[in-house]
Formats: sequence, structure tokens, C-alpha cells
Amino acid sequence: MLKRCKLIQFLLSLLLTSTALNAFAGFQVSGRALLDGNGNVFVMRGINHAYTWYTGQNGAFADIAAAGANTVRVVLSNGTQWTRNNGDEVQNIIELCKANKLICVLEVHDSTGYPEQGSATHISNATNYWLSSDILPVIQGQEDFVIINIANEPFGNSVAESTYVNDTKGAIQALRNGGITHTIMVDAGNWGQDWQFFMRNNAPDIFSSDPARNVIFDVHMYEVFSDASKVSSYMQAFANHNLPLVVGEFGATHGGGNVDEDSIFSYAQQLGFGYLGWSWSGNGSCCTDLDIALNFDPDNLSAWGSRLINGSNGIRETSQLASVYTGSGSSSGGSSSSGSSSSGGGSSESCLWSDGSVWPMCQTDTGGWGWENNASCVSASICPGEDAAQTCTWSDGSVWPMCESDNGGWGWENSQSCVSASICPH
Repeated sequence: MLKRCKLIQFLLSLLLTSTALNAFAGFQVSGRALLDGNGNVFVMRGINHAYTWYTGQNGAFADIAAAGANTVRVVLSNGTQWTRNNGDEVQNIIELCKANKLICVLEVHDSTGYPEQGSATHISNATNYWLSSDILPVIQGQEDFVIINIANEPFGNSVAESTYVNDTKGAIQALRNGGITHTIMVDAGNWGQDWQFFMRNNAPDIFSSDPARNVIFDVHMYEVFSDASKVSSYMQAFANHNLPLVVGEFGATHGGGNVDEDSIFSYAQQLGFGYLGWSWSGNGSCCTDLDIALNFDPDNLSAWGSRLINGSNGIRETSQLASVYTGSGSSSGGSSSSGSSSSGGGSSESCLWSDGSVWPMCQTDTGGWGWENNASCVSASICPGEDAAQTCTWSDGSVWPMCESDNGGWGWENSQSCVSASICPH
């Protein structure tokens, strides 16, 4: 009986280890940073492409990549408002992204403005699209390259705060129960602009509802964000939450109103948050000022397109490819210092901040926070405690903090996953 119990315990241990590893495949959130499949910090610098309305414009993927983008957010339809994009189409889109070294953010657009927009569909129907028999098989196994943006702007201005929170949490849970292990992106309500702050104020609760703790938050910054104070206060709230934010749509103007795009670029760069300009081309007569390339011509950029791509803190100046495309080995949160461990495993120096997040140490000590190798870093002189926190580079290249209490496996400390020293590959 004793041998049998030990065997059962051993098998359970293997199952738990396997479950932990599966849960952390591909992209993973760590504090307010998004780590790619090699454990390096990845900051989205990209462009939206309205694929579902322009299925013949597949050259846009190469053009967006040539503009320097590292990410493309792709408009899809579940068939509620527009023609459904099937599994073959989605598979082709993923291959186009990979061929052009773009990270693919896939979103269902049919939920936009529900229920204020009468033809829009509830977020649960967008969720069902990802779990459908033709879509699920083509996105599974693509966690290094694909992020699932459940539904675009899934609520208008006429829902209660509890509805937004509970329905968003329900969608996340349904995706996890259905076998989705990707990083999930959730959009704000109020047509994406979150002027009631339902997403901003409830982000920690929404994040904690995900058993994988692998959610990023998407706000759309249009005319609501007309000055620097509104942009900075919104972004700073997510920095204070220690959660990742992406400005998933924005332009220079919208609906006749001004957008403070310069502040969006500036503060996103300062805080390490991603941004995705709307949109490559084809916005129609109402919104031609939002076209980045006029008539899908990459050599004919609009004023907005030129600002996004070539301006200060724009795409060309700040974009870095995901290391899954460059072949870069893992580093502690993106730092490439000689003290970092190789992808073969082992521990490396980093800073365990007072809120429990792990950050790379700056190579050049500036006496504060710095920015090196396209990632935030912490100077050794301000890192709390006398010693740097130890991290473990797992066998798949991802980097995790070491558990302070060695329980012989994966653990959960300081509000994040950790690895026991006894199982860290050396």
C-alpha cells in the first residue's frame, strides 16, 4: 500500500509539473511586462489591419512589417455582422504573420458596442468562435506567435460596471476551460475608450480571475484622450496596478475630435506599454483621416501614418522584433548583460521589486529606473534588499523568479509564479 501511495504521489507530481509547463507556453505576463516565448520582454509596436473587410489585401502583412511593426492586430468576424472567417483563413493569416515576423493579435469585431449597437453580438458569442471546431485546432500550438483578443470593444455605453466585469471574467474562464493557453487580451467598454473606468478600476480583479494569470488589457485612445493629463493618468493607473496595458487602437483625430497622439507615444514608451495604430487602410469616407497608407499603398502614407511610423517614439524608432523570430536567447526580462543566463537554464541576477515583480538589472547604474535593450530595468542602487533576486531560466527559455520557499516544484509567491531551486535546470 505504501509503495502504491508513493507511486500515486509521483504520478500526481508529474501531472502538476506538466500542467504548469503547459499553462506557461508562449507569451506570459510578468508584472506589467509581456514576455515572449524566450522569456524576453516584448513591447507591441504595431498596426491594425481590417482583414475581414479586405480579404484580398494580404499584401498588407508584408507592408506593415516593412514599416517596422512587430505586431499586427487582425480584424476577424464570427459571422454575426460580417462574413465569417473560417479556420483556413485564420491559419493563412497566422502563416502570413510568421512569414513576416509579426506577432498576430486576432480579434472578433462583431461585438463592437454591444448592446448599444443593435447588430453587435455578446462577448460570449465571440468566445465561442475561438472554441469552434475549425478555429481552435489552428490556433492551438501557436502560443509563441498569437495573442487572442477576445472581442473588439465588446460593450458600448449602456451596461453596468458589474456586467462588464462579470461577462469579461466569464469569457476568460470559458476560453481556459476550452483549452486556450494563449495570452488573452481584453478590451475596455465604452466603445473601447473606458471613460467610465470599468476596465481600469477592475483590472486586478479581472486579471486574478484567470487561473493562468496571463491577461493583458486593451484601451482604445480616441477623442476621450484629448490631452496629456488624461493619457498619463490612465496609463499610470495600470503601472500602479503592475499590469500590462496596450493602446490597441488610436489615431491623431477621431470623429472630428483631437487625440493627443504625441502623449500616447511618449508615455507608452516611458512605461513600456504597447501601442497599435488604427488602421492600415480602407476606413471609408467617414474616417479617411485614420488611414495609415492611402489606398493600401505603402509608399503613400497619410500624415497620421507618417507620424505613427516615422515620428518621435514611433514604430521605426522603438519597435523590436519578438525574439522568437530573431533567435535571441532568453534574458532576465529582456536584459542582454553578460550576467544573464543562457537559454540552457540556470539562474541569473535580476531585481525583485517591493511589489513582487521581477525586473532586469540595468547594466549602467543611473540611480533609478532605466531603459535598456527595449525594456525597463532597475539600477542596483535602488533595488530593495541587499541581494538581487534569483531567477531560473527554464528549459524552454522562459525566465521565472526562484521561490523563496523550496517546495520541490512550481509555486506562487508575491502574486506571481515561481520555480523551486531544486527543479531549476542547471
